[in-house]
Amino acid sequence: MDFTLSLPEWAVEEMANLPSTLPTLEERMAIVIRFSRLNFEQKTGGPFAAGVFERDTGKPVVVGVNRVVPSHCSSAHAEVMTLSLAQHILGTHDLGGPGMPAYQLVVNWRPCVMCYGAVIWSGIRSLAIAGSGPELETITGFDEGPIHPEWQQELARRGIDFIDNVLTDEAVKVFRDFAASGALVYNARQGD
Repeated sequence: MDFTLSLPEWAVEEMANLPSTLPTLEERMAIVIRFSRLNFEQKTGGPFAAGVFERDTGKPVVVGVNRVVPSHCSSAHAEVMTLSLAQHILGTHDLGGPGMPAYQLVVNWRPCVMCYGAVIWSGIRSLAIAGSGPELETITGFDEGPIHPEWQQELARRGIDFIDNVLTDEAVKVFRDFAASGALVYNARQGD
Protein backbone atom coordinates (compact mmCIF):
# COMPACT_ATOMS: atom_id res chain seq x y z
CA MET A 1 0.00 0.00 0.00
CA ASP A 2 1.11 3.54 -0.66
CA PHE A 3 -0.05 6.99 0.36
CA THR A 4 1.05 10.25 -1.28
CA LEU A 5 0.01 13.86 -0.92
CA SER A 6 1.31 16.56 -3.21
CA LEU A 7 0.99 20.25 -3.91
CA PRO A 8 -0.78 21.41 -7.06
CA GLU A 9 1.45 22.29 -9.99
CA TRP A 10 0.71 26.03 -9.72
CA ALA A 11 2.02 26.00 -6.12
CA VAL A 12 5.23 24.27 -7.15
CA GLU A 13 5.73 26.90 -9.85
CA GLU A 14 4.96 29.76 -7.42
CA MET A 15 7.47 28.32 -4.92
CA ALA A 16 10.16 28.30 -7.59
CA ASN A 17 9.59 32.02 -8.15
CA LEU A 18 9.83 33.10 -4.51
CA PRO A 19 12.71 35.35 -3.51
CA SER A 20 15.58 33.68 -1.65
CA THR A 21 14.60 35.53 1.52
CA LEU A 22 11.50 37.25 2.83
CA PRO A 23 12.98 39.32 5.66
CA THR A 24 9.77 40.68 7.19
CA LEU A 25 6.88 38.80 8.70
CA GLU A 26 4.50 40.86 6.58
CA GLU A 27 6.27 39.68 3.41
CA ARG A 28 5.98 36.06 4.53
CA MET A 29 2.30 36.44 5.42
CA ALA A 30 1.55 38.18 2.12
CA ILE A 31 2.94 35.14 0.27
CA VAL A 32 0.90 32.74 2.43
CA ILE A 33 -2.28 34.76 1.87
CA ARG A 34 -1.58 34.83 -1.88
CA PHE A 35 -1.28 31.03 -1.89
CA SER A 36 -4.53 30.71 0.10
CA ARG A 37 -6.36 32.79 -2.51
CA LEU A 38 -4.83 30.97 -5.47
CA ASN A 39 -5.70 27.61 -3.94
CA PHE A 40 -9.44 28.20 -3.97
CA GLU A 41 -9.40 30.24 -7.19
CA GLN A 42 -7.55 27.41 -8.97
CA LYS A 43 -10.04 24.93 -7.42
CA THR A 44 -7.20 22.90 -5.88
CA GLY A 45 -8.38 23.10 -2.25
CA GLY A 46 -9.77 25.31 0.48
CA PRO A 47 -8.69 28.91 1.22
CA PHE A 48 -5.82 27.91 3.49
CA ALA A 49 -2.04 28.09 3.17
CA ALA A 50 0.99 27.91 5.42
CA GLY A 51 4.71 28.45 5.01
CA VAL A 52 7.81 27.30 6.83
CA PHE A 53 10.59 29.88 6.87
CA GLU A 54 13.86 30.29 8.69
CA ARG A 55 12.66 32.69 11.37
CA ASP A 56 15.77 34.87 11.52
CA THR A 57 16.69 35.07 7.82
CA GLY A 58 13.30 34.70 6.15
CA LYS A 59 14.60 31.96 3.87
CA PRO A 60 11.58 29.95 2.65
CA VAL A 61 11.59 26.18 3.01
CA VAL A 62 8.14 25.51 1.57
CA VAL A 63 4.70 27.07 1.23
CA GLY A 64 1.88 24.55 1.21
CA VAL A 65 -1.86 24.67 0.72
CA ASN A 66 -4.97 22.78 1.78
CA ARG A 67 -5.50 19.62 -0.31
CA VAL A 68 -8.39 17.91 1.53
CA VAL A 69 -10.98 17.58 -1.24
CA PRO A 70 -8.70 16.88 -4.24
CA SER A 71 -6.66 14.36 -2.21
CA HIS A 72 -9.67 12.69 -0.56
CA CYS A 73 -7.83 13.12 2.74
CA SER A 74 -9.35 14.98 5.68
CA SER A 75 -5.93 15.53 7.27
CA ALA A 76 -4.44 17.28 4.21
CA HIS A 77 -4.80 20.71 5.82
CA ALA A 78 -2.34 23.43 4.84
CA GLU A 79 -0.36 23.19 8.08
CA VAL A 80 -0.04 19.40 7.91
CA MET A 81 0.97 19.54 4.25
CA THR A 82 3.52 22.29 4.89
CA LEU A 83 5.08 20.84 8.04
CA SER A 84 5.30 17.39 6.44
CA LEU A 85 6.91 18.75 3.28
CA ALA A 86 9.37 20.86 5.32
CA GLN A 87 10.38 17.82 7.37
CA HIS A 88 10.82 15.79 4.18
CA ILE A 89 12.85 18.56 2.47
CA LEU A 90 15.06 19.06 5.54
CA GLY A 91 15.38 15.33 6.25
CA THR A 92 14.15 15.46 9.84
CA HIS A 93 11.06 14.73 11.91
CA ASP A 94 12.01 17.56 14.33
CA LEU A 95 12.09 21.09 12.94
CA GLY A 96 13.56 22.27 16.23
CA GLY A 97 16.37 19.75 16.46
CA PRO A 98 19.95 20.47 17.50
CA GLY A 99 22.02 22.55 15.10
CA MET A 100 19.01 23.68 13.08
CA PRO A 101 17.97 27.28 12.57
CA ALA A 102 14.77 28.37 14.29
CA TYR A 103 11.92 27.64 11.90
CA GLN A 104 8.71 29.66 11.79
CA LEU A 105 5.32 28.50 10.57
CA VAL A 106 3.23 31.29 9.02
CA VAL A 107 -0.48 30.53 8.57
CA ASN A 108 -3.39 32.55 7.19
CA TRP A 109 -5.47 31.93 10.37
CA ARG A 110 -5.33 30.15 13.72
CA PRO A 111 -4.73 26.43 13.21
CA CYS A 112 -7.69 24.11 13.69
CA VAL A 113 -7.61 21.57 16.50
CA MET A 114 -5.80 18.96 14.37
CA CYS A 115 -3.24 21.40 12.98
CA TYR A 116 -2.62 22.86 16.42
CA GLY A 117 -1.39 19.42 17.47
CA ALA A 118 0.74 19.17 14.34
CA VAL A 119 2.34 22.53 15.16
CA ILE A 120 3.25 21.42 18.68
CA TRP A 121 4.74 18.10 17.57
CA SER A 122 6.60 19.47 14.54
CA GLY A 123 9.42 21.10 16.51
CA ILE A 124 8.67 24.51 14.98
CA ARG A 125 10.01 27.39 17.12
CA SER A 126 7.64 30.17 16.05
CA LEU A 127 4.03 30.42 14.90
CA ALA A 128 2.71 33.55 13.19
CA ILE A 129 -0.94 33.80 12.17
CA ALA A 130 -3.15 36.35 10.42
CA GLY A 131 -5.82 36.15 13.12
CA SER A 132 -7.39 34.02 15.81
CA GLY A 133 -10.92 35.35 16.16
CA PRO A 134 -14.25 33.94 15.00
CA GLU A 135 -14.08 35.48 11.52
CA LEU A 136 -13.00 32.34 9.67
CA GLU A 137 -15.83 30.17 11.00
CA THR A 138 -18.40 32.96 10.85
CA ILE A 139 -17.62 33.97 7.27
CA THR A 140 -16.96 30.56 5.70
CA GLY A 141 -18.80 28.03 7.85
CA PHE A 142 -15.72 25.83 8.35
CA ASP A 143 -15.66 23.97 11.68
CA GLU A 144 -12.24 24.45 13.30
CA GLY A 145 -12.96 22.15 16.24
CA PRO A 146 -12.64 22.56 19.99
CA ILE A 147 -9.30 24.29 20.48
CA HIS A 148 -7.75 24.17 23.97
CA PRO A 149 -8.87 27.28 25.93
CA GLU A 150 -5.26 28.06 26.89
CA TRP A 151 -3.79 27.25 23.47
CA GLN A 152 -1.50 30.29 23.42
CA GLN A 153 -0.02 29.46 26.84
CA GLU A 154 0.51 25.86 25.74
CA LEU A 155 2.57 27.10 22.80
CA ALA A 156 4.72 29.22 25.13
CA ARG A 157 5.11 26.27 27.51
CA ARG A 158 6.63 24.31 24.64
CA GLY A 159 9.01 27.08 23.57
CA ILE A 160 7.01 28.19 20.54
CA ASP A 161 6.95 31.97 20.03
CA PHE A 162 3.54 33.23 18.97
CA ILE A 163 2.57 36.23 16.85
CA ASP A 164 -1.07 37.09 16.08
CA ASN A 165 -2.83 39.57 13.78
CA VAL A 166 -0.43 39.82 10.84
CA LEU A 167 -2.25 41.21 7.76
CA THR A 168 -5.59 40.24 9.28
CA ASP A 169 -7.74 42.29 6.90
CA GLU A 170 -6.10 40.73 3.86
CA ALA A 171 -6.72 37.20 5.18
CA VAL A 172 -10.36 38.00 5.99
CA LYS A 173 -10.87 39.32 2.45
CA VAL A 174 -9.84 35.91 1.07
CA PHE A 175 -12.39 34.21 3.36
CA ARG A 176 -15.11 36.61 2.19
CA ASP A 177 -14.25 35.97 -1.46
CA PHE A 178 -14.21 32.22 -0.84
CA ALA A 179 -17.66 32.38 0.80
CA ALA A 180 -19.00 34.46 -2.09
CA SER A 181 -17.67 31.90 -4.59
CA GLY A 182 -20.04 29.21 -3.32
CA ALA A 183 -17.17 26.71 -3.08
CA LEU A 184 -17.59 23.56 -1.01
CA VAL A 185 -17.23 23.80 2.77
CA TYR A 186 -16.23 20.26 3.71
CA ASN A 187 -17.01 19.81 7.40
CA ALA A 188 -17.61 16.19 8.36
CA ARG A 189 -21.38 15.87 8.59
CA GLN A 190 -21.40 19.68 8.22
CA GLY A 191 -20.34 20.07 11.84
CA ASP A 192 -23.48 18.38 13.24
